[in-house]
Amino acid sequence: MSQTLDKIKPCYPLFLNDEYAKSFADKQALCEERPEEAKLEEVFQWSTTKEYQDLNFQREALTINPAKACQPLGAVLCSLGFEKTLPYVHGSQGCVAYFRTYFNRHFKEPVACVSDSMTEDAAVFGGQKNMFDGLKNAKALYKPEMISVSTTCMAEVIGDDLNAFIGNARKEGHIEEDFPIPFAHTPSFVGSHTTGWDNMFEGTIRYFTLNEMEDKKVGSNGKINLVPGFETYLGNYRVMHRMMQEMGVDYSLLCDPSEVLDTPADGEYRMYDGGTTIAEVKDAPNAIDTLLLQPWQLTKTKKYVQTTWQHPLTDIKIPMGLEWTDEFLMKVSELTGKPIPESLAKERGRLMDMITDSHAWLHGKKFALWGDADFVLGMVKFLLELGAEPTHILCHHANKRWRKEVEALLASSPYGAGGKVYMNNDLWHMRSLVFTDKPDFMIGNSYGKFIQRDTLHKGKEFEVPLIRIGFPIFDRHHLHRMTTLGYEGGIYILTTLVNAVLERLDEETRGMGVTDFNYDLIR
Repeated sequence: MSQTLDKIKPCYPLFLNDEYAKSFADKQALCEERPEEAKLEEVFQWSTTKEYQDLNFQREALTINPAKACQPLGAVLCSLGFEKTLPYVHGSQGCVAYFRTYFNRHFKEPVACVSDSMTEDAAVFGGQKNMFDGLKNAKALYKPEMISVSTTCMAEVIGDDLNAFIGNARKEGHIEEDFPIPFAHTPSFVGSHTTGWDNMFEGTIRYFTLNEMEDKKVGSNGKINLVPGFETYLGNYRVMHRMMQEMGVDYSLLCDPSEVLDTPADGEYRMYDGGTTIAEVKDAPNAIDTLLLQPWQLTKTKKYVQTTWQHPLTDIKIPMGLEWTDEFLMKVSELTGKPIPESLAKERGRLMDMITDSHAWLHGKKFALWGDADFVLGMVKFLLELGAEPTHILCHHANKRWRKEVEALLASSPYGAGGKVYMNNDLWHMRSLVFTDKPDFMIGNSYGKFIQRDTLHKGKEFEVPLIRIGFPIFDRHHLHRMTTLGYEGGIYILTTLVNAVLERLDEETRGMGVTDFNYDLIR
């Protein structure tokens, strides 16, 4: 089955060759103990029924295809957003390999992250020795200016104390006393990737400001702080910079990994690039206020900023779509005294023009969607503004207050009348929902492609196409560079949605002389 150099093929169409087809058939016949095809089809068809859905929603001790990731993943992304910082995970090597490959597949970039490779002896005796060697080696090899430490399941189950371990590493001379090492406990078995980001961010700002508040005064530096939360659209960091600069606002974007996760191919490898400086973090308590761009996922940060920094923490929603971007910019203007410039007003007008152009195609279309709490809330809001109908709205790691807010948002618009909110459910639940109450489209991450394939297997009339917006996006390229926030983000989302609708329309009207009515060219 070896390939010759001049006939190298990817797995498709290579695996269509006769020798591979025979190998797969032999594997099924000899190794899989595969049931009869008729039985497989019978079970598949049953799994698409309301009877199966009722059983599916009774699940308590099993998660299938979760719509979330684990805490340390979020902690690593947060760490990457600070200047010359090396993410360090106190745990096994396999965990860190998972985090790195997860981000590699989404960002198509190398991701710097180390672990202290805890193994069986560390599980019995604790991982302090691993941390002594790990901190010393990481600093010597990779020369960061800060090491940001989080944990995995193993370290949390055995009860390792990061504060004590880091303190002991300093006392015994493995790392300098003044070398910055913020940390956070991020157990994988509770919370999600957004919880881990929140814990790591709070741990970072606590490390640099908790004992340095004597000379701090709210508003003294004339800035506002923006906290992005777990954000994987690099365009969202850039659009925040652009909007603040166009307004003439003095600001700090606290955590910005957009440069290190999008470095140019110019012959120079950058392990560290860009990021929020330590000086900005230390100065952050002097700001006029701190705005949390994804407030539902930043509960620990919110508490710290309010109680320690004494910031008013002006309430905003994620600035997605039209109205919530308006509200965000008006809050920034109110806090800083800077007017909203004509350039942003024109950008808003372009989004309004696009909505006018496209509303006829989006009006009444039904969308099922899933993702992080703030993203889902913002997407529901924008769909309602477009006259679309969010139907099945799922978040795996939200709470009852979030559900009530989404339900209130649905109730505020006639387009939300058919919407239903699902909290702490997974994508196998979503699969049941799209079979028993079919939407026109799904909006979510790459894992939704398996739901689309299942709906297609039942029949073309049952297929629910996936529109890839969210995290992670593994099976498409360069979408992570796009923007979902602000008017620019609204323009991207609207373009993506309406063209998915038109692509589907073309797909359904390709029958020559049958469905190609009027030979439509203009849509």
